[in-house]
Amino acid sequence: MSWDPEQYLKFVEARRRPALDLIARLGGSCPRNVVDLGCGAGNITRLLAEHWPQARIIGIDSDAAMLRKASSTASPIDWQKADIAAWRPSVAPDLIFSNAALHWLDDHPQLLPALIAQLADGGVLAVQMPSNFTSPSHQILRKLTDDYRWQQTLGGIEMGKVLTPAEYHRLLSPHCRHLDIWETTYWQALGGDDAIIEWMKGTTLVPYLSRLDEVAREQFLAAYRAPLAIVYPRTSAGHTLFPFKRVFFVAQR
Repeated sequence: MSWDPEQYLKFVEARRRPALDLIARLGGSCPRNVVDLGCGAGNITRLLAEHWPQARIIGIDSDAAMLRKASSTASPIDWQKADIAAWRPSVAPDLIFSNAALHWLDDHPQLLPALIAQLADGGVLAVQMPSNFTSPSHQILRKLTDDYRWQQTLGGIEMGKVLTPAEYHRLLSPHCRHLDIWETTYWQALGGDDAIIEWMKGTTLVPYLSRLDEVAREQFLAAYRAPLAIVYPRTSAGHTLFPFKRVFFVAQR
């Protein structure tokens, strides 16, 4: 599975807003060592560098294309290729920041306490993840991949998953001195033609489309597009309203 940075950044403002909200929740903290875990194309990592110019900033991602995009603009950020699940810091971070990445990883009951344990004393794990997996956009996708035409090729693909806020509270509370958890639904008015497909092609559809050749990919997208247009109609002003729920937490060691 490979990512397309340009596709992901088509809706850069809508994707950036949750990260800004998470940064704002961190208040007046002054971390010296900051890690952006799952930094992708690096646009959010650069926000961290602007917010904390005195800090050493490291961007971690496992995708070579995303890291090439991230490093294409000169900056003091240290870009590193690594698997998030296996990553270990050389210096204990004051802040591990992860925006829209950890939902791709399994076993949060082990992963998240392990990340908190790697923080410096008083350090913070700040996380935002999509929590939209029961929305029509994702239910339609699941139903489509169960169809006989696609089941053999696309069956069993994980689109990412998260726990409930209550489950994260039970999981994280024993490992931190302070914990803040919340959810936000962003009522995104997406512009352009085929807006929901274009949004999904940047994230959730990546593992699905990577298994299909060009002809099969267009057939699959056409089958997906039709029910999406009913649930998410385009307005007369040219926008498509796409509500998107996200879960956040800030855990201090």
